[in-house]
This record gives sequence, structure tokens and C-alpha cells, in this order.
Amino acid sequence: MSGFLCSCGNLPEPYAPPPQLPVFEAPSSGVRVLNMADADAETHFVQDIAPSLEANTWRWTGKRPTVRLFPGTTRNLNYSIEFAIAGATFAQTGPVTVSFFVNDHLLDQVHYGAPSRQRFEKAVPGAWLDANGYAVLAAEIDKLWIPEKREAKPLGFILVSLGLEQK
Repeated sequence: MSGFLCSCGNLPEPYAPPPQLPVFEAPSSGVRVLNMADADAETHFVQDIAPSLEANTWRWTGKRPTVRLFPGTTRNLNYSIEFAIAGATFAQTGPVTVSFFVNDHLLDQVHYGAPSRQRFEKAVPGAWLDANGYAVLAAEIDKLWIPEKREAKPLGFILVSLGLEQK
């Protein structure tokens, strides 16, 4: 009986599996403005951006919300941010100044004297960027809203989008 089992079938010759290539996660390609509602938004957060998405559109920030993006180029890029100074926080802080940074270079500072929705755009010097590296973008508010409850976090502003746009 054992001869019957051994004599059946033609098995293929053994072969080596194909070489295995390492898997690298390539940076997302090209210039990008990161919307807070993007499915992968949190993977770009460096600091001071709330994990919870509000109204399917925006997130609260702390003092210096920061994101990391891969621009893929250094030419003709604008820093772009859409945000709002909330009336509820403005009632305590009064006028605020927001400073805008690219790779820790100060791009500009703007004073806001009233609560409102804002859009800021400005050309980024190509020398501040590395086409093969990441760009770290930040916006820093000079005064935070401090909650009455100790367990609540101080708030900066409402962030809708932040990134780089091709001119």
C-alpha cells in the first residue's frame, strides 16, 4: 500500500522563490495642502493639532500647530493656510498675532484685530526647501485661550487647511 502512495503524480522540480525586495513607504508625491478632514491628515501632524475633527471640516490647535509634508519640488511654492480666530476665544485673548513658519524660517507675521475666518498665502523661498526632503510648516499664535476648567486644554485657533500650493 505504501508503494501506491509514493508512485503517484509528477511533482514539479523545487525552485527558489523570487528575490524579496524591501518595501519602502514613499512620501506622498507632489505639492499638497493638507485639509483637516483628509483621511490621512493625522499622519502629517507634528504637534498642537487636536485629534478630533469638528464639523467634518476643522480642528482646534494649540500654540504652534505643525505639519510635515513632502513637497517634491522647491520651485514656485506658496505657503497656504485657512483658519479662523473664534469669537469665543477672542473674547478672552483680544487681538492676536500669528507667525507663519517654513522649516523654522519665519515667513511672515500678521496681526488679527477681530474674530473671523482667514486665508493667508505667501511665496516660499526655494532655498528654504529640499525637493527630496520634508517641509515642516507651522503657524504660531501669540496668545492662547485659557479654559476655566483645569482639565481642558488651552486653545489657539480653528485650523481648516495648511500646506504648500504650486503658483
